[in-house]
Amino acid sequence: MENPVIRIALIGDYDPQVTAHQAIPLALGLAADHSVLSVQGHWLGTESIDAGASLDEFDGFWCVPASPYRSPDGALRAIRFAREHQRPFLGTCGGFQHAVLEYARNALGWSDAEHGETSPDADRALLTPLTCSLVEVVDSIRLRAGSLIAKAYETSEIREGYRCRFGVNPQFEQDLLQHDLQGVGHDAAQGLRALELRGHPFFVATLFQPERAALKGTLPPLVRALVEACAEQRP
Repeated sequence: MENPVIRIALIGDYDPQVTAHQAIPLALGLAADHSVLSVQGHWLGTESIDAGASLDEFDGFWCVPASPYRSPDGALRAIRFAREHQRPFLGTCGGFQHAVLEYARNALGWSDAEHGETSPDADRALLTPLTCSLVEVVDSIRLRAGSLIAKAYETSEIREGYRCRFGVNPQFEQDLLQHDLQGVGHDAAQGLRALELRGHPFFVATLFQPERAALKGTLPPLVRALVEACAEQRP
């Protein structure tokens, strides 16, 4: 009997010039080869994810880099679906930022939460410019023992690359992390770089871009873990 096809929705507006977008199909291919599974990534342009969009056909969701998205609301709808329906989810770079925004609005009830890139004057700008921009920077991240991300990497400290200017506003970080959203990766200055959602089978978001390893032929551990989580969650 053939293995079932694992269908992963790629939430974002595809641009062949974006390095991460070049890397993502390669990363999924490497994960498929490693897991001996058939994996299909389906690009979902954010403008196509309207209120009536059917998302149930996907086994997992990956909110990808290159925001601001054409439709932030579309991206947030898909993230909310993954969170509430317990579907494996990975958010990288812009996906991290929008996972934070979706959780704040819909799980914490912070209806006034905004992204500082598009609403810089908002009273609750939850994502704001980083003190030091992380554009084409490689840095060390320490991972929380026992976390999904630490299990995926099989180590407590990693080095990963960024192309990012926005992170969680320190003014709101403590309140944001008081409930089920957990900070599981920090840099040397204690900057928040990775998150997980407690009580969810696989909900991981990173400010860095682990998919870039695929451009050098290396299987990104988090992409492998996403695919394996999708396979485990299938009925």
